[in-house]
Amino acid sequence: MRELAYLRPDDVGDAVAAVSGNPRAQYLGGGTNLVDHLKLGVTSPELLVDVRRLPLDEVEEVAGDDGPRLRVGANVRNSDLAAHPVVRSVFPAVARALLSGASGQIRNQATAAGNLLQRTRCVYFQDVTTACNKRDPGSGCSAIGGYARYNAILGASEACVTTHPSDLAVALAALDATVVVQGPDGERRVPVRELHRLPGDRPQQDTTLAHGELITAVELTAGRLTRRSTYYKARDRASYAFALVSVAGALQLDGDTVTDVRLAWGGVAHRPWRATVAEDALRGSAFSEEAVLAACERELAAAVTSEDSAFKVPMVRNVSALVLGRLAKEDR
Repeated sequence: MRELAYLRPDDVGDAVAAVSGNPRAQYLGGGTNLVDHLKLGVTSPELLVDVRRLPLDEVEEVAGDDGPRLRVGANVRNSDLAAHPVVRSVFPAVARALLSGASGQIRNQATAAGNLLQRTRCVYFQDVTTACNKRDPGSGCSAIGGYARYNAILGASEACVTTHPSDLAVALAALDATVVVQGPDGERRVPVRELHRLPGDRPQQDTTLAHGELITAVELTAGRLTRRSTYYKARDRASYAFALVSVAGALQLDGDTVTDVRLAWGGVAHRPWRATVAEDALRGSAFSEEAVLAACERELAAAVTSEDSAFKVPMVRNVSALVLGRLAKEDR
């Protein structure tokens, strides 16, 4: 039994002050990831700061300079967000990504911010008897040369080859969402594409957030492109399984010409992978399945695979063609 202190602050400022002032403090939201790690011994905080009762559980429609926005409080439950009528009609990729995650019971407990900040499900990260640079920097990476079916094929390093597990993060990266962050020095906004980081030589650092910074909301800007969006997850079973690969896409056509496109991949990197090379190749071109496959090949030129993970290259390429092909039919 490990002793720890527990604090339930009344406002965001008190929560931020408590965590930023203690290097061994952590936030507790829905707890669907953190509680597992406490049980497994993956983490042992000195202080838990419970943010569940902070007034961050509303979904608001607000006016923005570049279009109407949806502001999603950090504590909004995944199930509530997936069922929200505006999310379902204007941001369908978000709703479908949420419904692809975990189980109904976990979606009822998990929060929007917690979903984005969940840590990898790499079997070696969760097994404290094995070497893992993410859990114990400098100890080595057991996944290199070990069980590699879920390993990254893009952006990995010699220190870490794990992938980010969030479905929601992939959809938000495709739709250019922004997270609102409160820290000791005030509020700032971070594009979701810049929230997570590649492992490099610091795989223990999942995000670009400083210690003590708290996500208070996620903002989405509505538009024609967001309405023509979707999410598809390829996995070993139909429920309660993490992605082998996943694809969030959005597409806008003028006749047969691609005027705009968004493509983000999950299950292939330490962060949601925005396929900008493929997007650039598709914009302005005639839409076809062959064009999508060729564009994805350009993006995947940098892929590094093992015998166990090589299947991800054709899988993510083909799922991208499936996703954009379905959207093209809707747009015609």
